[in-house]
Amino acid sequence: MKMTILVFGSSNFLGKLPDQIRDETTFNLEVITDFRQAVSQIQIASPDVIIVQASLKGSLELCGWLKEQIQLSCIHCILVEDRLQQLANKSQQGWEWEFEMTATALHQGADAYIWQLPAATDDIFTDISPTHSLILGQLTVGLRKAQKYRDLMEKNDILSAIALADSLTDWNNRRALEWDLPRQITKARNQNIPLSLIILDVDYFKRVNDQHGHLVGDRLLQLLCMRLRHNLRSQDTPFRYGGEEFVVVLAHTTGEEALKVGDRLNRLVSEQPFSINSKLILNVTISLGVACLEANDDEAGMSLLHRADQCLLAAKAGGRNQVLGWNQLSQLSSLEAVS
Repeated sequence: MKMTILVFGSSNFLGKLPDQIRDETTFNLEVITDFRQAVSQIQIASPDVIIVQASLKGSLELCGWLKEQIQLSCIHCILVEDRLQQLANKSQQGWEWEFEMTATALHQGADAYIWQLPAATDDIFTDISPTHSLILGQLTVGLRKAQKYRDLMEKNDILSAIALADSLTDWNNRRALEWDLPRQITKARNQNIPLSLIILDVDYFKRVNDQHGHLVGDRLLQLLCMRLRHNLRSQDTPFRYGGEEFVVVLAHTTGEEALKVGDRLNRLVSEQPFSINSKLILNVTISLGVACLEANDDEAGMSLLHRADQCLLAAKAGGRNQVLGWNQLSQLSSLEAVS
């Protein structure tokens, strides 16, 4: 993936930069002269390095804005001083004034401050100007920083995936559910779309562990999750909630549709036994509780999970190997109250 350079400067300024920056085979180059447009572009697709023309209107504001954006701290900002008055003062004021100017530029948000000087015509060892040499040096620093940031993000993604995955089943774990469910609830409410949830539990799973051992129990859970995953829809997100209990979040799904999904999953498990190994085949059933997001549910989804869990408990108490929704449970409760 090519690195991206944003030049905040005029076409004339771009022409004075090292030729390597305009190499399309090495870099993606963006050239912008408007402050608001530059900010918008950075927010949409942040570059790896920004080269700023000091004499352009908004240059110091852009450096200052970048400094305030913590999430953009990986961008290396090179401020190139081309203001005629400043260049004239540099030759008159001496090194103390030059150091003071450099300190001010760095304090304002630039990562590097380079004076634009005329090409060195008397140097027999090089064809490149001192300014170009410094810019290329700072460009190397910026690209090295950007690559380290990319490597770090890649490692963080891997670590995050490991931290949010259940090692036995390869489903998302409970921590992932606690992170993802609030996001899905917020999205459902913002877009005014339905959201439902299924909690399912393996019936009499303790008997499997007691009779055949925990290794067989673990293998059963692996096979169960593989079968269920292959039969979930693209919008369904599965999680291992704990032990032999699992949660499936159903986006764009009403309560009635979730019951149909639950019925289908229930049949998939009960109608075909699980071959643990060449000598052991187990018949297994599951119980499922279904609930749909309601207006008064909390943002974390705890009330939604609680209703689905109440349905699961009722399904197990009512004989197991069945699906029970919140509306069905409410109707049963009403009938019991009348009787």
